This record gives sequence, structure tokens and C-alpha cells, in this order.
Amino acid sequence: MKKVFGLMLVLVLALVLAACGTAEEDAGNNGNAEGGSEKPEKLVMGFVPSQDSGEISAKVKPLANRLSEELGIEVEGKVMTNYNALIEAMGSNEVQIGFIPAFGYVLANQEYDVEVILKSVRYGSGTYKAQYVVRADSGIESLEDLEGKIWAYADPTSTSGYLFPAAQLINEFGLEGPADLEQNFFGGTVAAGAHDTAAIAVYDGDADVATTFDDVRTELEEDYPDVMEKLKVIGYTADIPNDTISVTKELDDELQAQIKEIFLSFNEDEEMLKIMDEVYNWTGITEATHEEYKVVEETYNQFKDSISF
Repeated sequence: MKKVFGLMLVLVLALVLAACGTAEEDAGNNGNAEGGSEKPEKLVMGFVPSQDSGEISAKVKPLANRLSEELGIEVEGKVMTNYNALIEAMGSNEVQIGFIPAFGYVLANQEYDVEVILKSVRYGSGTYKAQYVVRADSGIESLEDLEGKIWAYADPTSTSGYLFPAAQLINEFGLEGPADLEQNFFGGTVAAGAHDTAAIAVYDGDADVATTFDDVRTELEEDYPDVMEKLKVIGYTADIPNDTISVTKELDDELQAQIKEIFLSFNEDEEMLKIMDEVYNWTGITEATHEEYKVVEETYNQFKDSISF
């Protein structure tokens, strides 16, 4: 009887040890998954609307499909309501790859350690400018003439739509910050949601000036054939580094490298470049580092305590 009892005890101990080992392995595997070392079953790419969100969603689907084929992982293209929604989605790891403009990237990097891996090329350049668009018959000829006028901008986290124009006006006219600019310099503001809709607000007479990327008017010519005559540009900001392709900190280095390589291969793929051009006017993709966005970071840090989203 003692032998039987002893044998049973050994078996029980063996089962307990095996269960502990399995639990430790599971815990280790879960830890690796949380650290981003395992290959995820699905990736989500986030976009913000530079035009009608339904159009963007349809246009980026082939892009997501190609990335999915190359990676062997399901990839979904998701159009967010605005830049801030995309940043928050990356912060919670609901979106892993973000097409974010420079200012949005800086915010995402500071808040959630989002990393830039690539940036856009537009017509051979890695930088662009923001522009001030007014009606040609408005009588507005200079930045000084904007005082008391209605300002339309795409989104408060837009680099060319808000940050760089705001910084330029604040510095040029000795204002105390964005609140002083919006409440005391301008006579009112319109958060239009996208660059084209900001320009349309001026075209329709609902705003006096729109700050947009250069040159948003070309995006509107099909629906507004006289836009070049009706709207004029009265000024530009300093150079801004182009939009980014950024990733969440959870993605491991190997997967990041694969994603980077695939996107860079699109430079030799006319179909993919056509999609990038239709969505964001990208004519190419190149590697990028955080250092290139220091100028945006420094501009933001100058006013960060007085900017609210």
C-alpha cells in the first residue's frame, strides 16, 4: 500500500511540475507578445482624410492587400476621423502603421514612442511649405492684412494646416501663443477637417484665409475649374519635412525592417506609386530618422503649453 501511495505521489508531483512548466512557458510567450517579439496576426494601417474619407478607403485597399501578400499577415487600411484619432489609436496599439504628417508624428513620438521609419517624396523633394490662400478679390495682399479675418485650417495637429503657419504669425506679430492668435489676432476660426475643405471654405466665402499644403488648389481643379483664378496665395512658411510612415513601439525590429523594405520597393512599382499619388500626392518614399523632424519638435515645444487638442 505504501508503494502504491508513493507511486501516486510521484505522479501527482510530476503533473504539478509539468503544469508549472506549461504556465511558465505561457507566461513567457505572453510576455514576448506584449513586447512585440511575436509576429502579429493582423496589422492596421491608419490614414487621415486629405480628401473624402470614402475615396481614401477605397484607394488604399490595394496598398493594404499588397503589404499583406508580402508580409504574410492580414493588413487593413483604416481611415481615421482626424490626426489626433490616429495618434491615439497608435498609442493604444489599435493601429500599428500610421501615415502621419510631421507634427502628428512629433506628438505621437513624445506621447507614445511612435517611431518614424520612412517619409514621402514629392516631386523629388523631402520637404514642402505651407501656404496662405485667400480669395483673389478679397483685397488681402499680405499677412498683416489677415488681422481680424476668419481663419480656416484643416486640423489643429496638422503641420502645414496649423503648426507652422501659427508659429510664423505668432513670431512675426509678437503674439503670446495660439490662444492669442485665434482669439485676438483673427476674428474667428474654422476647423475644416481637411486641407481641401479649408480652401473650399475660402472659395465659398465662409472664411477669409486658409492655411494648407502647397498647392492644395490643384486638388480642387476638377470640381472647381476656376479655383486658380478665384483663390490666390499670399505667402508661405519655412520648409517642413514631408509626411511620415511611422510604426508603434510594439513592432519588433525584424518586422519593421520588412515593412520598410516593402514600402521602399514601391518606388519601382507604378501601380503602388499611383495609389500614393492619388491619396497624398506622394511621388516616392525614402528612409527617415527622428533627427529630420527636430525642427518640427522645436517649433511645437515653443508653444506646447498653450496648445490644446
